[in-house]
Amino acid sequence: MNQKLYINADKFVEIDNELIPTGNLIDVTNTPMDFRKAKLIGKDINNNYEQLNYAGGYDHCFVINKKNSGIEKIAVLSDDLSGRIMEVYTDSIGVQFYAGNFIENNKLAGKQNCLYKNRSGICLETGFLPDSINHKNFPSPIIKANEVYNTTTIYKFI
Repeated sequence: MNQKLYINADKFVEIDNELIPTGNLIDVTNTPMDFRKAKLIGKDINNNYEQLNYAGGYDHCFVINKKNSGIEKIAVLSDDLSGRIMEVYTDSIGVQFYAGNFIENNKLAGKQNCLYKNRSGICLETGFLPDSINHKNFPSPIIKANEVYNTTTIYKFI
């Protein structure tokens, strides 16, 4: 919760109370979903905001502000304490930001016998917008026989 996150996205995919995408794209302006300026992940995660309440925190797909069809920097995750920085580059149109809301008292020990708990980690997963096949306003994820699908995502640690 103490890492800063920047996501280059003006909109995110709305979900319903079962975490299913509705097909609506919601503007992030004046919401806890606005990461266009880097902020601590924990700053707004517990806000009484319907979308956060549904998912117990962040578990949403952000629609990347694409300038072109190529690879672009779309997110930066940083930790002021350690100085670690991770940049995310992709040619995809969406990035799913999951803040580890459903990590339940894991009994499998990790590094240095750490037992991971709720919000012990995050994911930034690039790709199509979720449930695109069912929403005509989303770009189609269909790849036909003999068509080639190729995408690139780079996680750069600096």
